Amino acid sequence: MKPFSGTSLTDHALTQGEVLISMWHVKAEYHWDAGIAMGRYLEGLKAGKITGIRCPECRRTMVPPRAFCELCFRPLDDWVELSDTGKINTFSISMVNWDASRRRTPEVPVVVEIDGASPGMCILHKMGGFADGIGDNIEELKDLLKIGMPVQAVWKPADQREGSITDIEYFKLAG
Repeated sequence: MKPFSGTSLTDHALTQGEVLISMWHVKAEYHWDAGIAMGRYLEGLKAGKITGIRCPECRRTMVPPRAFCELCFRPLDDWVELSDTGKINTFSISMVNWDASRRRTPEVPVVVEIDGASPGMCILHKMGGFADGIGDNIEELKDLLKIGMPVQAVWKPADQREGSITDIEYFKLAG
């Protein structure tokens, strides 16, 4: 394939006015609407509760909740309060930050199957609350964490919650 023909702009052309430049200062204000299902889920998190929704047709209990069942295509409105406990569905031990820089201590993203929800209904969060030093040692984490282990949510204090998944600070090993 033949590359596009053309002439690249140079710093000189840009700084000396050889090309037309237009500067815009956009004032873009907007609001995001979470919708009925996610809005109620976020309200529940602010109150320290995990909320799910049950399908009247297939009887699955889903978390996070949806407005309709993706299997039955039924509208959903049977809200249920779920436990803030669950089990590890899968996890990773990461030594890399979101910007690809190296971490000094491991971060442990975890997928949690929430108790009371149907199998496979999970939320993605992070693990924490390890005994002193264990959370800093990747080898000890590998030995400690196993799929199926029980976990429990650790909530922010009520006056610090905002209606976000981060109202759960992390999940810790239960028991």
